[in-house]
Amino acid sequence: MSGTSAMVRDGARQAMAWLHGWTGLLFGHILFIMCLAGTLSVFKPEISRWMRPEVSGQADPVRAITAATDWLSANTTGSTGWYLAAPDGRSNVVEASYDSGGAYLSRALDPVSGAPVARDTLGGEFFYRLHFELELPYPWGRLLASLAAMLMLVAIVTGVIAHKRFFKDIFTFRPAKGQRSWLDGHNALGVLSLPFHVMITFTGLLTLASLNMPWGMTAAYGDDLMALYSDLTPGAVTKAPTGTKATLAPIGPMLARAQRHFAGAPVSRVYIFNPLDSGAVVTVYPVETASIGYLPAEISFDGATGKVLKAWTEKRAGIRTYQTIYGLHMAHFAPLLTRWLYFLGGAMLTLAIASGMVLWIVKRRERAPLSIGNRLLERLNVGGLAGIPIGMAAFLVANRLLPLGLAARAQQEVSVALWSAGAALLLGLVLPPALGWPLLLGLLAALCALAAAMGPIWAGDVTVMAGNMLLTAMAVALALLVWKQLRRRSAPTPVRRRMAPA
Repeated sequence: MSGTSAMVRDGARQAMAWLHGWTGLLFGHILFIMCLAGTLSVFKPEISRWMRPEVSGQADPVRAITAATDWLSANTTGSTGWYLAAPDGRSNVVEASYDSGGAYLSRALDPVSGAPVARDTLGGEFFYRLHFELELPYPWGRLLASLAAMLMLVAIVTGVIAHKRFFKDIFTFRPAKGQRSWLDGHNALGVLSLPFHVMITFTGLLTLASLNMPWGMTAAYGDDLMALYSDLTPGAVTKAPTGTKATLAPIGPMLARAQRHFAGAPVSRVYIFNPLDSGAVVTVYPVETASIGYLPAEISFDGATGKVLKAWTEKRAGIRTYQTIYGLHMAHFAPLLTRWLYFLGGAMLTLAIASGMVLWIVKRRERAPLSIGNRLLERLNVGGLAGIPIGMAAFLVANRLLPLGLAARAQQEVSVALWSAGAALLLGLVLPPALGWPLLLGLLAALCALAAAMGPIWAGDVTVMAGNMLLTAMAVALALLVWKQLRRRSAPTPVRRRMAPA
């Protein structure tokens, strides 16, 4: 009887291992992009500060929002809405999205003058959007990211079931043992941060729940999405424009009133609907550092008179549960130490995915060294796992090298990133892996070193200096890895095998 039970257990583990491997293989490169970009997004405001070295110091949120609305009032026409994110301890500009003359724009506004800053860039927003939109049009990028996250959850669960020595794998690593070393590293990365992996994958799926499972919403609200949003955020008032021009009331007293409603919490976002119209509405949201939950309160004002229209502090248990799970993924609440733990967990998940992709190839290369499919996947790994970080590093370098007055400069930076990643992918497919790995990793090391050298080290900003130190550390680690690969390649051996990254 015990023998039969053991056979059943072994069969279940083999089935789970098969499912774990294939789910990771089919969406591995997409998950690698999502996890790497998501890890960097933990420090989205800090990356944006690094990419806008001309703007330094801290900014008062009330004064910055006042300056931004003054500039927008004088320099936009026919706007239907201004969506402003106030500066805080991490960001020192007003992040603004608005329409003017039929064009929809996203700009960082100077906290003093209210005008767009000289260096037009998406900053950390590029990594944030890449994380869940994959540079694809709506809704296809989000749907693909959602599907990948579902399979990621499957891979995590099946990986746990397939483990025979779950806790022992945490303390097991045997270097320079080929396939065994890759498996040890993959297991340790997955097991050490398993709770974080489960949390971040599940909460990420929840953030896209309206795309994954829209049936409950459509059953209750049909096509009336405004009614849904009104029920979710009762303090956000919507009004139709009247067509009568009106000057926006002073924004400072509204923000002061909002802070009193938020029990002293600073303002985070200010949405102004129908600006410069007598039907204007100003909706204000607080920062999300006092609690984990997302959108804890809101207050709306009549834009023409400054009077309070409606105020709301969220206390409904069901909504707060949803907002808390959502907030866990976004990590807006997180203090500095927690953000670094998020960053570490995300880095470990990214490396677990990358090591799993390489392990899959190493195992099958030994079984079928001449397989065309294995060769193709091996070269895809070279181009994908090295090319995606190359594109991201090229994005940082382009931020420094492109002229400030270049038309559509922010989009040009993104184009440099995508073309660089595409060129690296092509090189990975063309070159043999023994040459592709050191060449592309060496290029990545050079780009990281170049970006760090061009960083504004002299600014004295701790977050900027930390970013430069990380880039420098990456450059040094990659250079050592390339040196090790080249040394191994030049060493005399009776049989020369194609190299996987060590």
